[in-house]
Amino acid sequence: MTPPATTTPSAPPAAAAGAQTLNDRVAELIRQKIVKGEFSPGQRLSEAALADSFEISRNTLREVFRTLTKEGLLKHAPNRGVFVAVPSIASIIDIYRVRRLIECQALAQAYPRHPAKKHMREAVEMALKCREAGDWLGVGTANMEFHMAIVELADSERLNNLFAHILVELRLAFGLLKDPEFLHAPYVDMNTKLLELIEAGKFAEGSAALNDYLVHSERIVLAVYARSMPEGGVDGQG
Repeated sequence: MTPPATTTPSAPPAAAAGAQTLNDRVAELIRQKIVKGEFSPGQRLSEAALADSFEISRNTLREVFRTLTKEGLLKHAPNRGVFVAVPSIASIIDIYRVRRLIECQALAQAYPRHPAKKHMREAVEMALKCREAGDWLGVGTANMEFHMAIVELADSERLNNLFAHILVELRLAFGLLKDPEFLHAPYVDMNTKLLELIEAGKFAEGSAALNDYLVHSERIVLAVYARSMPEGGVDGQG
């Protein structure tokens, strides 16, 4: 039986669902461009160019922009346009606070044979290959996959969705640092050691190690971020 329509009378249910799917898809494409470094913090986004690239109307793109602005990933500057957001030091501190709460708890209570362990192993192997090739942005992406897999241990779709958004914000912070090798190189071996603890079933020890790891990462990101900001302003802010 077809479920009752939840849309307004002026919009047929099928059409409304299709429009929502399109908006979601375009929003996710823009998120992925941020994650991959194709859109950098402070970059102005051309409405005309993006609408042509995605083959959508400008009205649809504006709806997507509004969604991503509410998420804190974009910023609208009156009479100037839409820019990729630049995270503040306060937001970085908050991101790491949430990471410690979610990741360390997920790891501490993990099921020993959880399939997310395979995802972690694949992420570590990807990072090793990228390091060998000198692909430091690729190492960063693999690192994010590793931490996403840690959250998957909690078996919560809500946490997975929340954490995916947090990782996009984190990539914005990384994008300001301009030195992906310095930022990501230490964590290839650290992730490998953490995976060894997890595969050995030492989840409490792994959780404690992860907490120290995240504190270390936060200090490095904040220190480099603070040094980089006085060198020049960033378009789209203020």
